[in-house]
Amino acid sequence: MPVELDPTEFTLVRFDAARVHEIAEDVAARVGLGDIAIHITVEERSPLGFVRIESLDPLALHLEGGAIENPKRPRELSEAACRESVGRLLLEARDRLDPEFGAPPLDEDLPAGIRVAWDTYIVGRLVRAGGRDQQQRRRYAFRVRHGFDDRADASFDRLWSSDGLTFADLT
Repeated sequence: MPVELDPTEFTLVRFDAARVHEIAEDVAARVGLGDIAIHITVEERSPLGFVRIESLDPLALHLEGGAIENPKRPRELSEAACRESVGRLLLEARDRLDPEFGAPPLDEDLPAGIRVAWDTYIVGRLVRAGGRDQQQRRRYAFRVRHGFDDRADASFDRLWSSDGLTFADLT
């Protein structure tokens, strides 16, 4: 199924809409969601980097422009950031769409520690699907929430290298 991108042409930033579309389709295929319709809205007026899943049925993602912008070249696309932002949301959506995963409702706020654990699980899978490796950055964020000790590192390593976990496993 196709990825639908809004806007179809960027006017405030120098993002190539065709390239963003191409990256999103590639990432969707790599994470196992290439067969469903995905709508992606990029808020080009915002230099911030917030991203969210707006809806699961139909699957709709919202990205602020800063989430896919090159930090060294303002208003230009970072393909790596685009892959990461879209990939993280698509893997979260895949988890949420799987009834066996057992995710809470989309509108439920998660405690920060659980959010960091889920992000660790998501980014570990994204790296294995061809994303850029940022294990040390993610390990630090995990340690801040879960402790700077061997037990926290063992938990991080399990989440980072796992597939097929459930939400209960994350908590």
